[in-house]
Amino acid sequence: MSRFRGLWQASLNATKRALAWNAEDLIPPSERYIFNFNSKEELKKWHLYSDSEYGGLSSASLEITDAGNGSSDIGIFSGNLSMDIAEGTKWNISRGGFCGMRSRKFDGYIDLDPYDTIALKLKGDGRCYISTIYTENWVNSPGQQEDNSWQAFVIVPKGDWYIAKIPLARYLPTWRGNVIDVELEMNPSRVLGMSLSVNAEGGFPGAKSGPGDFRVEIDWIKALRTQ
Repeated sequence: MSRFRGLWQASLNATKRALAWNAEDLIPPSERYIFNFNSKEELKKWHLYSDSEYGGLSSASLEITDAGNGSSDIGIFSGNLSMDIAEGTKWNISRGGFCGMRSRKFDGYIDLDPYDTIALKLKGDGRCYISTIYTENWVNSPGQQEDNSWQAFVIVPKGDWYIAKIPLARYLPTWRGNVIDVELEMNPSRVLGMSLSVNAEGGFPGAKSGPGDFRVEIDWIKALRTQ
């Protein structure tokens, strides 16, 4: 009888563990780190781009540096926005003025379907930045190789650290920086990468704009479930 009780109790405990594991598997954590700029290894996940690839004169850099006060490292995305165009350029552009940092494609994709918000911990310069999410191509025609891009503005106040929270529903479908005027929904289960960029023109009224230096410090980027 004692042996039977022991087997029964072991079976019951195993069942409880299985049920607990399944519950955690079905209900993901309320937040998920996508990027954490606390190590120089993070630099390998990103590449920079700017209008200089098309004859412009803007420039950008991304570095990981010590935040001081015993805090962990942070990322600094900075540079200079220029509206000028290099003389003799072969590209047919009328003006420059943009820079960005784009993540390299994930190994496959990441599934953000359980989440509804992107959060970025930033310390900025008062400029308006653009947060972009790249998803698997299903909006464009099959012959196009470009990822689908979804963009939202991020105003980064000057001074203290600020956590910007952007609902996924606020990201608009775009193609080469222009909003696509159709009703489409993002597929957050097939996220291929992200970027953060800045333009000399445009953005929210009241935000700093125009050519000149820019600088934004980045601690982390997360996905949140707020509902």
